[in-house]
Amino acid sequence: MQTTSDSSHFSLRLACVLGCCWLVAPTAAPETPPRKVGFVRIVNALAQGQDRLQLLIDGEVMNADGYQLGDVTGGIGLTPGAHQITLKRVGVRDGVTRIALVADNTVTLIPFAERVPASDDQAAHWAMRILRLKQLDPETKRTATFVSVSQTPEHEVEIRAPNGKWTKVFVKRLTLARTPIHYPEGYVPLRCKSGKLPSIPVGEPGNYVVVLYDDAEGKLQALNLQDYKYLSAD
Repeated sequence: MQTTSDSSHFSLRLACVLGCCWLVAPTAAPETPPRKVGFVRIVNALAQGQDRLQLLIDGEVMNADGYQLGDVTGGIGLTPGAHQITLKRVGVRDGVTRIALVADNTVTLIPFAERVPASDDQAAHWAMRILRLKQLDPETKRTATFVSVSQTPEHEVEIRAPNGKWTKVFVKRLTLARTPIHYPEGYVPLRCKSGKLPSIPVGEPGNYVVVLYDDAEGKLQALNLQDYKYLSAD
């Protein structure tokens, strides 16, 4: 028969056991704050040279298979701060630039080539140039931003409104031209003197970028990408 004294000793032992368990229970590890990153995006508009375009960031090859003309990368996440970007293609002098990445922002780089005439020191050759686009304030409406790395000094592009009216946009080489998009969504038709250009796929409000470039035969081409912020030539 259990006495009051035995019951007290049992309760004391149980309390000790429970207390010990409470003392050794693991505590939740503190949450690690998300790592801040900035982003680099490459838009390949380099028609000159042979083989695919190679991208190196701080000396490291990013894609061993390289990039074809017209390829657009996704955002490549990097730690904020200074980085060296090197672009290579056989037959074209390398393009090298340094960027200062800001967390949560994207720097878009557009490699293209310029013909360097012969001089006393070297033969004529193609040299890679890199047009840098940086983000500014967020855009709450639908806007089209045109940027040209074509060899032609200026292109006349037309963009259509839902009512069928065409609006002219004059896009000078290595500069930006902006125009409102009146379509709420869908595919916005574009054209130029040489014919139709790929339509702009439009959805939510934001900035829709159209890059004009020449292909290997010198014919004007265009590609589209969406950017939720304005772009400016840097």
